[in-house]
Amino acid sequence: MILRQLVDLRSSTYTYLLADERTREAVLVDPVFEMYQRDAALLRELSLRLLATLETHVHADHVTAAWLFREGFQSRIGAPADSGVEGADRLVKEGDAVSFGSHALRVLATPGHTSACVTYLLESAPAAFTGDSLMIRSAGRTDFQGGDAGRLYRSVHEKLFSLPDEWLVYPGHDYAGRLVTSIGEERAHNPRLGGRRSEADFVGFMENLGLPHPKQIDVALPANLRCGRPGSQPAPGWAAARRSFAGVLEVEADWLAEHRAEVKILDVREPAEWSGELGRIPGAELLPLGELRARLAGLSREKPIVAVCRSGGRSAQAALILEQGGVERAANLAGGMIEWRSLGLPVEAGPVGAPAAGG
Repeated sequence: MILRQLVDLRSSTYTYLLADERTREAVLVDPVFEMYQRDAALLRELSLRLLATLETHVHADHVTAAWLFREGFQSRIGAPADSGVEGADRLVKEGDAVSFGSHALRVLATPGHTSACVTYLLESAPAAFTGDSLMIRSAGRTDFQGGDAGRLYRSVHEKLFSLPDEWLVYPGHDYAGRLVTSIGEERAHNPRLGGRRSEADFVGFMENLGLPHPKQIDVALPANLRCGRPGSQPAPGWAAARRSFAGVLEVEADWLAEHRAEVKILDVREPAEWSGELGRIPGAELLPLGELRARLAGLSREKPIVAVCRSGGRSAQAALILEQGGVERAANLAGGMIEWRSLGLPVEAGPVGAPAAGG
């Protein structure tokens, strides 16, 4: 079983990747639009086949990446029934199961935070992915989207708190850096729902929270009701590039071979490597990584910049330095010169003078 807990720091949202180690089939729970490139890179790097994205509810504080994953991975979109979502491939309800390999997520209806919330139960763990219904020492607010504090209290007490103590609870958010809790912990220690708190106690507490509406609600709700599909198609980028899980924008060697004239190729190896056995890409300019920060201001930015090194490690750092330095179009050559040579692409060899990096 593969389980990864991923966080969007901007909205404090947790996304969960679950996969079967043998079949490599996977699902994502509550993916975030802005984190698509990161999560897509993890799927590729782990050689996983994404079957579905699953929403615990219609979010008000971030936009889902469900539509992006369906476009990029042909995955299906699952969302709670009666949520008003349009464009989902499957509207899940209590008792449904979503299978991936030898594992399955069972759907438990836990409304109250909004009118249509579900928890996904992974009995093979055992673990509950509760969205905003039950959080770590907390619970989701109930003052919009058809929320109902009494209904949430009953969802938690009659359904979630009926699970065994040892079940782990993975929430949709946490604003204090906490990752996971358990049913037993929350039943005993949750200050809103645990211990001897009655439904009247909980309703009174929730009615007096006095929280402002989520900052993203006017953008997030309409987008999430259409599964995160943008109102208009985004403009294509400058390259067939994608971000690795480490956050580096990368291009493949075959793409670079076809577009050499359209980019500046910056070789960040040392001079001895530049004239060494691997050779260099024709037209590349030498600028060792150790000198890059000091010479950033002098770099021409008329063309996109692709950084190159022996295997793609130092040039990945170079691409990040370029981005952090304000170069909007910068990427790393995945695999570096080793990959370039393995594909039989053209190289130059022998000592030459280093061309000016600002040229």
